[in-house]
Amino acid sequence: MVLRAPVGGLYRHVIDLTDELGRRGHQVGLIMDSSLGDSQTDKRLSSLKTPPALGVKRIPIPRLIGPGDLSAIFRVRKLAKAMKVDVLHGHGAKGGFNARLAGFGRRNMIAAYTPHGGVLHYGQKSPVGKMLHTIERGLLKITDAILFESAFAKAAFEKQIGKVPCPGPVVLNGLLRTDFSPLDPRLVEFDFAYVGELRALKGIHYMLDALVNVKRADGSAATLILGGGGPDEAAIREQIEMLGLKERVVMAGVQPALNVFARAGVVVMPSLMESLPYVALEAAAASKPLIATDVGGVKEIFGPTSSALLPAGDSEALRAAMQNALDAPQAANAEMKTRLAWVAENFSIQKMTDGIEKTYYECLKQAK
Repeated sequence: MVLRAPVGGLYRHVIDLTDELGRRGHQVGLIMDSSLGDSQTDKRLSSLKTPPALGVKRIPIPRLIGPGDLSAIFRVRKLAKAMKVDVLHGHGAKGGFNARLAGFGRRNMIAAYTPHGGVLHYGQKSPVGKMLHTIERGLLKITDAILFESAFAKAAFEKQIGKVPCPGPVVLNGLLRTDFSPLDPRLVEFDFAYVGELRALKGIHYMLDALVNVKRADGSAATLILGGGGPDEAAIREQIEMLGLKERVVMAGVQPALNVFARAGVVVMPSLMESLPYVALEAAAASKPLIATDVGGVKEIFGPTSSALLPAGDSEALRAAMQNALDAPQAANAEMKTRLAWVAENFSIQKMTDGIEKTYYECLKQAK
């Protein structure tokens, strides 16, 4: 498994997949950037029931394309050769870039790729977007499989990059059985919770604008707990101060999503862009009412409750939904239960690993 940043939903996907493949008897290793991580990175690794048999290798993997990539590609290739791997599976834009180029020309080995959004988050008309999309089209020629985490991701990829010439199944992100456990209601102290990166494309500024006029039944002001870290933390703190929300919003920092969910009645995901976010899956599995925007593959998570999704970048729609969740909690809980049943049926770690494992074997058979 090759990835750059060991944080967020992409990292959870890799860790869960590594654990389940290890449980099934596969030898798995991780290659990731040596300079990145957060307080949860090592905790997730140490929690694995089946530690990676091939170990965890940390090498410099630059965020932007440049000379440093030559060194990264060489190191990944050298590690793959030394460990005699059958599959190099790149996750995210840089993980996929390095895995596929490192695997180029190797016999009896396949290079697989899961985008996790990645290059699809860059506009087709922007200079950076044009460059990345051109590179991605070139990499298609040396890609043995692309595993899409949602039907939306596959459709977006084919629209922006082109038809996939190799196996390209949709394999939905999966949850563990332990994810499906209701949280202790006695821990609730905030009305709303947000968990994720603190960056502009997550739409947090729209949620804060919406919160200003949301009231509880007794007329008191609604509260919010923010979990996560990121490049726009200073700007978010400034907005909280400017809107007079300092006494109503608590920034809890980076910690497990469930720790933050447990402290609030309703989860809000106001994203402007997403792929198939684990935050939405985790909130649904934890039996939390969820307010979310209609972006990426979120509609696939909401299933029969997708009519409740909101337009992205609309503070008034968020305000109305947040207010309604406080005014009509029984309706919010009924919707939550419908969504919980849908997610439990369609998003499991077993189904996810089955689909990925099947693709590995099919591609390896063709490579021989």
